[in-house]
Amino acid sequence: MTNSKHASQGPAAPTAHSEPTRCKWAHTHIDKPFYVEYHDREWGVPVHDDRHFFEMLILEGAQAGLSWLTVLSRRDQYRAAYDNFDVEKVASYDDAKQAALLADSGIIRNRLKVVSSVRNAQIFLDIAEEFGSFDAYVWRFVNGKPIINHWQNIGDVPVTTEVSDALSKDLHKRGMRFVGSTIIYSYLQATGLVMDHTTDCFRYHDLTRG
Repeated sequence: MTNSKHASQGPAAPTAHSEPTRCKWAHTHIDKPFYVEYHDREWGVPVHDDRHFFEMLILEGAQAGLSWLTVLSRRDQYRAAYDNFDVEKVASYDDAKQAALLADSGIIRNRLKVVSSVRNAQIFLDIAEEFGSFDAYVWRFVNGKPIINHWQNIGDVPVTTEVSDALSKDLHKRGMRFVGSTIIYSYLQATGLVMDHTTDCFRYHDLTRG
């Protein structure tokens, strides 16, 4: 799809008596406030905090084979179970702690995902040490600037790109798991390295203004 210049005036922001126009996937679950808030406040916003990068890496990996709604509805439980995503603590989880995670009904109790989350934490720390931070590492894949897309319809949004392929391949090479290109593209969207709000969404105009 050819990118087109966005209009200077976009959909109105929320008011007390009306709802703004949002990406269609957010409207699908308009009755789930936490889901709408995630769309309105987080999705597509550039991240530069390693703790947040790690949190989203674990949550996106947990999503594999499931819906994002399923995972996001358990976010608070994940934060409690994973020490608020303190990567150094997660990297040190022993067998007893991993067994406790597998017994925790508040998270996705999948052995491969739990074991991989600990290994991925260890590799995350290795990357941060090598590059100074995970933030410095991951933004290299988009040359330090968010990729701003101008999709008119949700069906135009890809599920993988050359960037997600490259990042996925590098993370796999380093030993991470549950980092396939589709998961990683969702990760790039979630952390704002890619901005994929559709052009009719009020957040598209917020994030492309100026």
